[in-house]
Amino acid sequence: MATTDDSFNGITEHCEDCDLETLHEVSVQIRTESLKKENAQFSREPYRVSECQRCGNRSSQRMNNA
Repeated sequence: MATTDDSFNGITEHCEDCDLETLHEVSVQIRTESLKKENAQFSREPYRVSECQRCGNRSSQRMNNA
């Protein structure tokens, strides 16, 4: 389970690579999923991106699939 952390804009989460609860920087990115130029404006989806501040491992999850 994620918890907030007062040290900076970060969240403590489990890191698969470290196998520990570590500080993560979490953001939301809008990504274009379609490779077709005419559909690109309609295929943008939000992704939750989490980066471990200990090892640098990044993971992302499509928010509509959460």
